[in-house]
Amino acid sequence: MSAHKLDVLAIGNAIVDVLARAEDDFLAANGMSKGSMALIDETQAQQLYAAMGPGTEVSGGSAANTAVGVAALGARAGFIGKVKHDGLGKVFGHDIRAAGVAFSTPAAHEGASTARCLILVTPDGERTMNTYLGAAQDLTAADIDAAIVESATITYLEGYLWDPPAAKEAFLTAAKIAHKAHRKVALTLSDAFCVDRYRGEFLELIRSGTVDLVFCNEAELKSLYETADYDTALTHLKQDACEAVVTRSEKGASFISAEGIVRVPAYPVHKVVDTTGAGDLFAAGFLTGYTTGLEPAESLRLGALAAGEIISQIGARPHRNLLDLAREGGLLS
Repeated sequence: MSAHKLDVLAIGNAIVDVLARAEDDFLAANGMSKGSMALIDETQAQQLYAAMGPGTEVSGGSAANTAVGVAALGARAGFIGKVKHDGLGKVFGHDIRAAGVAFSTPAAHEGASTARCLILVTPDGERTMNTYLGAAQDLTAADIDAAIVESATITYLEGYLWDPPAAKEAFLTAAKIAHKAHRKVALTLSDAFCVDRYRGEFLELIRSGTVDLVFCNEAELKSLYETADYDTALTHLKQDACEAVVTRSEKGASFISAEGIVRVPAYPVHKVVDTTGAGDLFAAGFLTGYTTGLEPAESLRLGALAAGEIISQIGARPHRNLLDLAREGGLLS
């Protein structure tokens, strides 16, 4: 274990997920791009919620899911994100603290309601997300507690946080505090459509060293460098990033650094039920290993185990004990 108070501090959108099963026809009829994340307003959220089938509510948000995964694997996690002092906000706060994650961001008493993400899961396990950011987009630099950032071995930021302008400032403030305290900063690119929106800015964050460690999947990587060729995109990433993790679903994952590329296979999965949170939990496994002294290959395997487990169930918060699974697999003691 590190001497720091937290192993991983995640900063992102505090969201309550509503998951429901849907057919491809429903997505098409509602103009959705399968597998994407679209931002919607409160009226659209209400209309879609009314049209969806029966839903399951569970606290979510990309970086929050990663923080919960880190805690589930026995490491020390914290989260910074904005909710409103309302019903969903109380659900979010209760759930993340109950999962063992430190969460002390003050809830807003005015303004937009707590964010929600309406997730439609098709029969192939793919998820299509419609997000009303609500109070989450009111996260500001004032919500970044310097002492908490300084206490974390690594601060992990989600790309979705780049959508709201005020949250963008919070993101940059956290990165500056972390680096001043000689801590590391990680960024997940979150979604290929998110990369499309902010390609130039994400590249600047990576090339400038604002971000030390980048997480992305194959689609996000290709979008970042505007190429259909994986090897070409990977070559560019090796030139630009200090360190990076690239996931490729059933093709496994890689860690890229100055020392070269480390690759591991995907974790065997009997049946893919729901891909919601796969990248979030992979990051949780990798960061747990990365911040507690495991070698890159072991950190990748821990990420693959966590991702493999989460896609075998509905929802992005683990149902089974991840720490026990990691111990059974010989990845953690």
